[in-house]
Amino acid sequence: MSDATAAAPKTLFEITEAHLNSGLRGYPVGTCRTSAVSPTLGVTYVGYTLQDLKDLAAEEVIYLLLHKELPSAEQTAALKADMAKRSAIDPRVYDVLHALPKEGHPMEWLIAGLSALGMTGKSEDNDYREDCLNLIARISTLVAAIYRIREGWGDPIEPSHELSFHENFAHMLGMDDAPPVLADLLRLFYILHMDHGGGNLSTFVGKAVASGKADMYSSIASAMAALYGPRHGRANQECLAFVKSIGTSDATAAEAKVREIMAAGGLVFGFGHAVLRQEDPRATIQYEFGAQHFPDNELVKTARTLREVVPPILKENPKISNPYPNVDAVSGSILTAAGLTNPDYYTLLFGWSRVAGIACQIVDERNFPGKKDGLPIYRPKYIAENQPAKSL
Repeated sequence: MSDATAAAPKTLFEITEAHLNSGLRGYPVGTCRTSAVSPTLGVTYVGYTLQDLKDLAAEEVIYLLLHKELPSAEQTAALKADMAKRSAIDPRVYDVLHALPKEGHPMEWLIAGLSALGMTGKSEDNDYREDCLNLIARISTLVAAIYRIREGWGDPIEPSHELSFHENFAHMLGMDDAPPVLADLLRLFYILHMDHGGGNLSTFVGKAVASGKADMYSSIASAMAALYGPRHGRANQECLAFVKSIGTSDATAAEAKVREIMAAGGLVFGFGHAVLRQEDPRATIQYEFGAQHFPDNELVKTARTLREVVPPILKENPKISNPYPNVDAVSGSILTAAGLTNPDYYTLLFGWSRVAGIACQIVDERNFPGKKDGLPIYRPKYIAENQPAKSL
């Protein structure tokens, strides 16, 4: 074999016309070091399953995505202290939030808040790693302030340096009447939603914007705009509405209601996944949490009933390859049970956690080994169609 033959690039994918105008679905465009999605394992972070990671502190999983290895106790403590020092935001960001229309969706507030964070706190030399650390630390402060200002709960609460990442977020929300388990649910929700491979819409958009050397804050704001869409991050709101529409945890009555909805052309939310071919492990973990902490909550009981009722119904359609629950199937139900009852904020919480994974992936691409200036700017090819040459 000649050297030229040995060095020939490996063919990974054959492009056909069927791949055009398909949203790049399934088309490989790069590599991802932080996470992957397996049909059998679900989402993994640097090779660890979420079952492995679900009981860890948020700081430990943040460290994993950043450094590609789990931290020692000393490294976790150092990251916790570093996050605390970075968590305060410029008071002018609060002024921006106070000026925003209450008619805006919480995600629109998040996008505006991220832009304000960038204008008041980004690094002078566009240091993506430094801005990644700052943004992960400050996102809790920003999201908690959005909650408090929009809901009229009072002035934003400053972060506490003594608390862990998720405890600090619960502290800044200021929900004194919430169940004690809320902080632990926020920790779990954060870990389960932090990353999802490299090709989901919000991650792809954030990395594409950063490839043009936009700063971390602008890149993440664009990613959150992508997450805001009903086909992506707002699915959790629709799932909760679906669970509420069933209105019963009785299996026979729930099955009848589901069949009635489907017969009328309605949709079943919270089931199915583009990659998985079994129940989403993130759903499994949340079902377990709900059964442990909210066993008598009617909404949680209804979601658990749907877990048993819906898959057999969907299996009746041979075109459905995955009839099983996904991450959104029960998340809204347990968030409601824990006191976060307004579903308009569920995508905001999704964004709060996904910032970490997207930011870490941006760092990886802007500091890619062997590439002095990071990976090249994203510039996919489009085929001109029905554009014959013309003259005036």
